[in-house]
Amino acid sequence: MLETGIVKELIGQKAIVTVQKQGSCTSCPGSSVCKSLGGDEAVVEALNDAGAKPGDTVRVSFKPYTYLRGTVLMYGIPALMLIVGAVIGKEYLSKILTDIDPDMASAIGGFGLFAITFFGLKLFSRRFEGKKEYMPVIEEILKGNS
Repeated sequence: MLETGIVKELIGQKAIVTVQKQGSCTSCPGSSVCKSLGGDEAVVEALNDAGAKPGDTVRVSFKPYTYLRGTVLMYGIPALMLIVGAVIGKEYLSKILTDIDPDMASAIGGFGLFAITFFGLKLFSRRFEGKKEYMPVIEEILKGNS
């Protein structure tokens, strides 16, 4: 995935780049290095391999496998755990809690495992913050600030 943005600041070998927000921003695994400015802009922390300077217009690359992994983590695993939790709730939780309707036990099990999965993914995603192989990279300077 490629984005075009403007370098705002340099911090060591990283650059702070403003880019236009896309519809896919909510599922992006780079959300740990990207912060919304409100409206339609976001700030991305990217590796400055191209040697860009503040004010340069640059092309920022997000690795496809990272994007795909983030999408599966954010949508696939919680959806699967919702189904697994619903089945566990209906089959086992309804036998333990006999006063509750089996469909209600299914809902409790499904949404309970769904919530636990989201919490676990939040903790798990912190392991990847700041790792260079998961960060966006400035590939090219499109327009220098002269």
